[in-house]
Amino acid sequence: MKKAIAIVISLLFVFAITSVTFAAEAKKEAPVKEEKKVEKKASPKQVTGEVAAVDAKANTLTVKGKKGDVTVSVDDKTKIMAGKDKKALADVKAGDKVTVKYVEADGKNTAKHVEIKAAPAKKEEKKAEKAAPAAAPAAKPAEKKPKAAGY
Repeated sequence: MKKAIAIVISLLFVFAITSVTFAAEAKKEAPVKEEKKVEKKASPKQVTGEVAAVDAKANTLTVKGKKGDVTVSVDDKTKIMAGKDKKALADVKAGDKVTVKYVEADGKNTAKHVEIKAAPAKKEEKKAEKAAPAAAPAAKPAEKKPKAAGY
C-alpha cells in the first residue's frame, strides 16, 4: 500500500513540474508576437511651430518646433486646412504658423493633417488701431442732477 501511494505522489510531482515548464515556455513566446505588432503600428505625432521651408517639388514641409526642425512629406491623403477651408501645399508659405499631425514609418515622417493657423496682426496695424481711438474726441461725462432735500 505504501508503494502505491509513493508511486501516485511521484507521478503527481512529475506532472506538476512538466506543466510549470510548458507554462514558462508559453510566456516566453507571447512577448515576441507583441513586439512585432508594435513595430508595424506607427504612433501619431504632432509638431506645432513656424514653417521654415516648403519644397513643392519634393512635397515636403519643414516646421521649426520646440524640439527642433521636423521635415514631413505631404501626399495625396494629407489634409491641409486653414480654418474650415481646404488648402494645397502651394498655399503654405515660410513663416506661417502650423500644427502638423504625422506618423513616422520606415524612418520617414508622413503628414496626415496640416492646420494653418491665422497669422497674427502685424505690429503696424496694431499701432494704427491704438492711435485711431485716441484721436477721437472723448465724450463729456453726464451732468449730475442735484439731489432733492430729505432722506
